[in-house]
Amino acid sequence: MFFLRTLRTIVTWGWYPILITALALVGIRYEWEFWVIASVLSAILVIGLVMVVIRASERRLELVSMRLKRLAGYFSRRFTGTSSLSIFTIIDTLFNLDDPQLWDWARACDMSARLFNTWCDSFVDRIESDARTGRFPIYLRTYLDELWLLNNHYFEFVEQFYEIGEKVDIPPATRDQYNRFAVEYNSFAQNFRDHIAELGKVAGTEIEPPSVKLARELSAIMPIQTIKEEEISPPQPPDRRGHYM
Repeated sequence: MFFLRTLRTIVTWGWYPILITALALVGIRYEWEFWVIASVLSAILVIGLVMVVIRASERRLELVSMRLKRLAGYFSRRFTGTSSLSIFTIIDTLFNLDDPQLWDWARACDMSARLFNTWCDSFVDRIESDARTGRFPIYLRTYLDELWLLNNHYFEFVEQFYEIGEKVDIPPATRDQYNRFAVEYNSFAQNFRDHIAELGKVAGTEIEPPSVKLARELSAIMPIQTIKEEEISPPQPPDRRGHYM
């Protein structure tokens, strides 16, 4: 097994040094003219180096593609669905408050959550399918754009909950749950920023890392304040779900 792996590596990456050495020995053996040997060996060397650069670039693109796949899976697993760190799960705890105005907002968010979770599940399923068939790098830009769009829409709910939490005396358990969410979400967001920057270098994508925003943690419990109805209108669900073109 080790011999076969070594042989495969030599054939893939080391064919041109072997060919150069062999031709040089043949040229010396048969006393070819120096300029002929130099021209042939130089051409082989250039071709070999170009192929090495191309393979290295393809390998790097494959690695960043797989990292994007892992980020998408992590986002779906930790921040959507029935996860305790889903912002929609945290919003549902507002039903424990005696505030009909907040209930209306939470109910509207619950309807948006169903659409959002369906969109996110479809997104991850398509990534998994394309990863199995080897087509994922082909749609890398599309999937990056869609994950960015998913995250930005999700962040609208995060920001609105934060604004409510700073104005309303929400239960300590909900406050702690949100702050734990914020810490883990910010770790994801920073990784996403770093990956966007890397993709900009590898694939020439145009999304800017700072466009992925960080969640703000709630401060100490604030006095109860009145919230105007227009201040807690839930973000509207996107018109399109699926591939973002």
